[in-house]
Amino acid sequence: MTASVIGVTGLQVEIAGSRILQGVGFDVPATGVTALMGRNGVGKTTTVRSILGLLPDDGRITAGRVTFDGHDITREPTHATIRRGVGYAPEDRGVFTRLTVAENLTLAEREGRAGRHHYDLVHDLFPDLRDRAQQRAGTLSGGQQQMLAIARTLLNDNRLIIVDEPTKGLAPRVVRQVTEALRRVAGELPMLLVEQNLAVIRQLADRAVVLDNGRVVHSGPAAELLADRERTTTLLGVGRAAIPRTTRVPDAEEDSTS
Repeated sequence: MTASVIGVTGLQVEIAGSRILQGVGFDVPATGVTALMGRNGVGKTTTVRSILGLLPDDGRITAGRVTFDGHDITREPTHATIRRGVGYAPEDRGVFTRLTVAENLTLAEREGRAGRHHYDLVHDLFPDLRDRAQQRAGTLSGGQQQMLAIARTLLNDNRLIIVDEPTKGLAPRVVRQVTEALRRVAGELPMLLVEQNLAVIRQLADRAVVLDNGRVVHSGPAAELLADRERTTTLLGVGRAAIPRTTRVPDAEEDSTS
């Protein structure tokens, strides 16, 4: 059995007095891509933020446990979890818009220790970031900002990267570029991927964890789930025509479950 880098057990979370997560439990293996899936509003981003200690001020973990490499990080400060070796690309990208691309990357270095090989990887995956190093991040396109958000997770010797909705709102050409970059990264690092585009899931994910109403309703091989059209339709609320038949990332938005 493959060892797990992240373990979530019986996680219950309240935000503003409402129960958002109701006993979520799953593992993220130390290899490959684990896709966290589900309809909008079922608790995917809350799960990620709970793992990272990024709940809002009116949010709290009321029960359950989160471990990283066997260490309990359930209520650990975010900076301490990140230093254990976690890279995070948030749903809103979180770039510093008034700083240049180069400055955004420099700020992502932990203790200024990013090696030349880290930058070589980033520039190989995302040539635009090299070419626009002195451009303010706020003037980048949405796709370029997403590339920058992912690039920041690669500037340290991380044990895991967490990427939340990386293809959301992107043009099909950029979706293909981001997907290919994540595929290459996944060959080196385990990844927890929050994603709704089923064609992207099919191309990247080894395992799928599906949430509904704050609970895990499915966990298993991603290929098996996507091969079962009836189950995929039931769990994700997509039409049968929206389930991709091939591994190609589509040229249109019909494969998104958002």
